[in-house]
Amino acid sequence: MPSRTRARSTLAAAVRLVLAAVVTMALSLAVVPQAQAAAAKPSITKKYFGTMPDGKKIDIYTLRNSRGMRVNILTYGGIIQSIDVPDKRGKFANVALGFDNLPDYVNKSLYFGAIIGRYANRIAKGRFSVAGKTYQLPVNDGPNSLHGGTKGFDKRVWAAHPFNRHGSVGLELTYTSPNGEENYPGTLRTKVVYTLTNDNKIRMDYSATTDRTTVVNLTNHTYFNLHGEGDGRILDQRLQINASRYTPIDKTLIPTGQIARLSGTPLDFRRPTTIGARINRKNQQLERAGGYDHNYVLDRHGRGLQLAAKAVDPRSGRVLEVITDQPGLQFYSGNFLDGTLRGTGGHLYQKRSGFTLESQHYPDSPNHKNFPSTVLRPGDTYRTTTIYAFSTTR
Repeated sequence: MPSRTRARSTLAAAVRLVLAAVVTMALSLAVVPQAQAAAAKPSITKKYFGTMPDGKKIDIYTLRNSRGMRVNILTYGGIIQSIDVPDKRGKFANVALGFDNLPDYVNKSLYFGAIIGRYANRIAKGRFSVAGKTYQLPVNDGPNSLHGGTKGFDKRVWAAHPFNRHGSVGLELTYTSPNGEENYPGTLRTKVVYTLTNDNKIRMDYSATTDRTTVVNLTNHTYFNLHGEGDGRILDQRLQINASRYTPIDKTLIPTGQIARLSGTPLDFRRPTTIGARINRKNQQLERAGGYDHNYVLDRHGRGLQLAAKAVDPRSGRVLEVITDQPGLQFYSGNFLDGTLRGTGGHLYQKRSGFTLESQHYPDSPNHKNFPSTVLRPGDTYRTTTIYAFSTTR
């Protein structure tokens, strides 16, 4: 009996050792991909994405940093197609809405991830005057011109120049808009530089010059869902916007010219508030836009880059901060998404399944003398910078 007991004890010990070894191996294998991602050097690669109807080839560039964050950018529209970032448990997911094919971007896109120009947002009745001359733009949003007109910068093919320097990777995109394109005056030479840093920031540096007096207002139009692209609505995600005033809109979503206080309105996001907390309140401004689609006058202190907004997804712990030198921020709650567009993950984009935070000068500024000027003259250079900074809650 004693020998049998010792045998059973020895066998049990051996089994425990084997099980421990199996568990250790499984855990090590699970950690390897994350460790490899963390140890990887920043990189940028290029692949063919599709061909335009006129035969132009479109490429997709993949930027990766040393922490595993990945950003895909198209030469069509300078579009940010996807942004893969980790949640608080280290699980990566794409948080940007987009398509997995070029035809959908060409035929269906609601400006997903694109560079917007020459003029971001709306210009009333597509009309403005500069240097003593009045210009009539194409109208493509009811009676108004939206995001540069019928064929804005979001629908142009950009020249791309990748770079890898100082521990960061990036993509320099250039496009020359000829005089008279979409009826805007002046030949506008535009450059947008995307840089992915090792602290999980996407930096966007915009610059432009002109040979005639014109107006310029550039931005990026990425739709975010911090829980993951295609994963339901964004109404439980918390938002804070550092603005105590905004520009109210009329029935066609054009600013009235007033700069009004947000205090006491359901548009006030000075304190972190879930996007859905007040979106359905009875309020003329919300009813006119079908939700949030408003320009916030940022509370700035001096010049340079400052925090404009912060969004947090409580479930995943993902955090997005928008840092900019611009005077305004357009918060849009995806009101026109209608469940007909299928995204990169195969999901249909339902109403309010993504939000945008577009750094900008104010909508319709050329027609409001009390708004910051968007005029660019020969010899001057338009410059602006915005950063999307990603992190997680603890």
